[in-house]
Amino acid sequence: MDPDRAGVEGDGGEEELELVLEGWREWEELGAGEGDARREGEDVVEEAEARDRRPPPKSHAARRTKYKGQRTESDEVESASTQPAAPRAQGEKPVAKSHNTDSFETQASDATPPRAPPSAPASIDPSDALTPADEPSLRIMALHALMYCERLFYLEEVEEIRVADAAVYAGRRLHEEVAPLDDEATERRSVEVSSAAWGLYGKIDAVRRRDGAWVAYEHKRGRCRREDKRREAWPTDRVQAVAYAVLLEEELGQPVPQARIRYHADNVTVLVEVDDAAREELRQVVRRARELRKTTDRPPIHENENVCRRCSLNVVCLPEEERLAESSDQEPPTLFPSDRQRQALHIVSPKAYITRSQDTLVVTTEDNKQKVPIRQIDAVLIHGHGQITAQALHACAQHGVLVAWLTAGGKFVGAAPVSVGRVQQRLRQYAGLTNPETCLRLARQLVLAKVTGQLRYLLRTTRGDADNRGACQAEINRMREVLRRVPEAPSPDVLRGLEGMGAKAYFACLPRLLRPGTPPEMIPHGRSKRPPRDRFNCLLSFGYALLESLAMRSIVAVGLEPAIGFFHRPRSAAHPLVLDVMELFRTPLVEMPILGSVNRGQWDAHDDFDVRPGHVWLSDAGRKKAITLFESRLAESYQHPYTGQSLAYARMVELEVRLLEKEWTGCEGVFAQMRLR
Repeated sequence: MDPDRAGVEGDGGEEELELVLEGWREWEELGAGEGDARREGEDVVEEAEARDRRPPPKSHAARRTKYKGQRTESDEVESASTQPAAPRAQGEKPVAKSHNTDSFETQASDATPPRAPPSAPASIDPSDALTPADEPSLRIMALHALMYCERLFYLEEVEEIRVADAAVYAGRRLHEEVAPLDDEATERRSVEVSSAAWGLYGKIDAVRRRDGAWVAYEHKRGRCRREDKRREAWPTDRVQAVAYAVLLEEELGQPVPQARIRYHADNVTVLVEVDDAAREELRQVVRRARELRKTTDRPPIHENENVCRRCSLNVVCLPEEERLAESSDQEPPTLFPSDRQRQALHIVSPKAYITRSQDTLVVTTEDNKQKVPIRQIDAVLIHGHGQITAQALHACAQHGVLVAWLTAGGKFVGAAPVSVGRVQQRLRQYAGLTNPETCLRLARQLVLAKVTGQLRYLLRTTRGDADNRGACQAEINRMREVLRRVPEAPSPDVLRGLEGMGAKAYFACLPRLLRPGTPPEMIPHGRSKRPPRDRFNCLLSFGYALLESLAMRSIVAVGLEPAIGFFHRPRSAAHPLVLDVMELFRTPLVEMPILGSVNRGQWDAHDDFDVRPGHVWLSDAGRKKAITLFESRLAESYQHPYTGQSLAYARMVELEVRLLEKEWTGCEGVFAQMRLR
């Protein structure tokens, strides 16, 4: 009989149980000695693979039914399935099993007194990797990330940026399938371990007795490494398994000479020896992790492009965009998502009330009640006097959903940002944007991009119309003069003056771009704001408010501080960095769609507007039209001239913010390269 499967038979046929550490109880199988069948190395793996050819069980009831009075073909170690209790030898006393799911626990017979806990093995010497008391412990999973890519480790553990992609969710489902505990198993799963000496903590997938010693098991969804027809653990997995083993050894006070990694994609179990070399490798990895946590600089991108393609944080890291800056021969980036994955939820009813029901937001109005899964939302924009409960706000913060408030007239009031931590990221931003040279360089790039976009739009719209081109020629020449002077501007103040000159010339031409027959009420008379004094300016102000909320949530999603900008000065409650990012997108996301909608006759000069003495607001119907127009524009795609990738405009705003961050992290000249054709 397999001693690991059925318990160990001793000389007297009795099992002895002991209390090892406070809060821990374990099976201690005695008397095996000469009767143990010692299986080592590849023999264990080969035998396990030959036996295990079925998927893990899916329920406790199914396991109990299957194991009732029969043996299975599954190897209990590799598949982590539960096994039946061992038959007792003749004369053996029954042992009462414990149902405590949080610890190794059984109850001994009255004749077997507990023994004192054994001392820790002399082989454990973590003093070399001792973590200072004021330094937080590391997740063992973080070591896996560090071995995979140092920048991945830094993003996840230092800046606390974590993105769960399809592969991550698949791995979680695998652990959920193999982790449930059966009361009749001699194995314990999802065992939490920690060590102040090593400065590590984590959760072992499974812990089991093999040949008289404890073994830590780790389950992996993928395939093992094959080197010269040998099956090996990947270095990232090996370090993780060794860390679990040494922490388990310290916790139990008993040697854990081995860990095992089960690769489910090819049904292979790989043995990992926990020897001196493995411990030294672990020490080196922990030291490197501590070094990276002390710096504010992100490590460089991985030299292997294939590593980046499989990384869940490639949409944050943007490695291909950095390689493109280093070499023009680089293939166009493909890692950044092209389409918008979540949508904004606009609340326009003044009596709307937002509550939470599990992972769903419930919007109640006078007419109906609507449920929206929170995972489908990237922002909640409350126009006017809608209300939201504290529970709903908590859910939004938990899922990274920004909540913004706007007045009924469209003025951006404020937002509840969702980013926490990001200390090193914002220290880099502060260091970069307090450098006058960096700010001047970025301001030049921004003004150049904005005025170029406005000029190209005027030229494109007046092409083939000699009268309009002639009427706008003076303004066009003035904008060209601005573009000529921007690269040599000596200060941000001069750049702000040049940007103002270009904007004045641009808005002077806008009325001439409206088609003949446009209702006179829809024709603007210059640029007016706070408050807008005509219908066209009312649409512009409302569109800019929507753009401001989009820029805000993009900046927050990236993790930057909206209050620290490089071009706009903090003269009002508006965030300077938000205003900086807005300048790139005012023309393509607000002015062009509004001008096109007016030329198409989509607006009713009476029903869509609320005209008061001295100002004009949108009516409820007009507000809904404006929101629909803006959101439709965000869904349209445009090819980014720098990356060559076609992106939805909603994704392009976030991409520009991420490229902006690279400007002060060693990759200059990538921000504000977007141009209208």
